[in-house]
Amino acid sequence: MRAVITVIGKDVVGILAKVSGACAQCNVNVTEVTQSVLQDVFAMIMMSDIKDCNIPFTDFAAKMGELGKDMGLSIHVMHEDIFNSMHRI
Repeated sequence: MRAVITVIGKDVVGILAKVSGACAQCNVNVTEVTQSVLQDVFAMIMMSDIKDCNIPFTDFAAKMGELGKDMGLSIHVMHEDIFNSMHRI
């Protein structure tokens, strides 16, 4: 099972480290990352393997959302099945 994690906000040092560290604490493996800084806006999409996550998916999504609030960012976690359904023509 995989999840898509999106991060948007003002660029500051350590965003990737903190987000990937929170994933590691939950035993979520980040498999692919793309990120960009447009002027001072940071945007990142992470594909992650959640099959060995040590907490329920909803708790993981909530934890990442709270991390985003603490950092002044928008962090959303979406299960890959939902993501694919939303973007199917």
